Amino acid sequence: MDHTISEVLAEKLVQFGLTRQEANIYLCLLQNKDLSGYEVSKITGISRSNVYSALASLVEKGAAYLLEGETNKYTSVLVEEFCENRIRRLADLERELAAQIPQIGNSSEGYITISSHRHIMDKIYNMLEHVEHRVYLSMPAVYLEQFRDHLERLAADGKKVVILAGDLPAAEIKGSILYRTDKRDGQLRLIVDSNYVLTGEMTGSVTDSCLYCGQKNFVDVFKDSLRNEIKLTQLTKGDKVKDS
Repeated sequence: MDHTISEVLAEKLVQFGLTRQEANIYLCLLQNKDLSGYEVSKITGISRSNVYSALASLVEKGAAYLLEGETNKYTSVLVEEFCENRIRRLADLERELAAQIPQIGNSSEGYITISSHRHIMDKIYNMLEHVEHRVYLSMPAVYLEQFRDHLERLAADGKKVVILAGDLPAAEIKGSILYRTDKRDGQLRLIVDSNYVLTGEMTGSVTDSCLYCGQKNFVDVFKDSLRNEIKLTQLTKGDKVKDS
């Protein structure tokens, strides 16, 4: 496997709870059938003491199986099975933590800065998961596509989904009300249930920054601004692009 590709894959596996060394050994097991610790060490160049420690950890974490015999060998768990098991266990832990850790009311109504593209995307996913009645969303089409399933599911559940887009998404987002605007910048504007706003810049960079707020006056002003933009769009372009 190409060294660069291997590094990228190892980094992704680290997100599933493996150390970088464990990830590299797991990749070695995935590419080779049933290996001893000695063989893993020879292939990877990692010392045997570190290999045996990592292999034991991989077995404990559910990424490998031990094949006992005259010479103990190890085989990988399929990557789909390993990842799905980790996700399921994390979901169980999430429910336990939510039930057991005391929380102070609802989200803050102050002004919160969310930095980096990855954290902004996470916040959008989280906000969409908690829509009760309606959502208004304006964002670059390249990122809008990543939320297609969420938005179509909301619409199918009877939630009002309004999208403003300078560049139309590649395909119709079923059930949405879609307006074409003249804006083709990297701005994000998201309102959920007239309660929370997320707005800022989306370029895909770690330097991206957005403001998250649940302060009623700010939300009302932001909502009026978006409503006026919709009215202007209707006046200049005749009507909405799609209301399915």
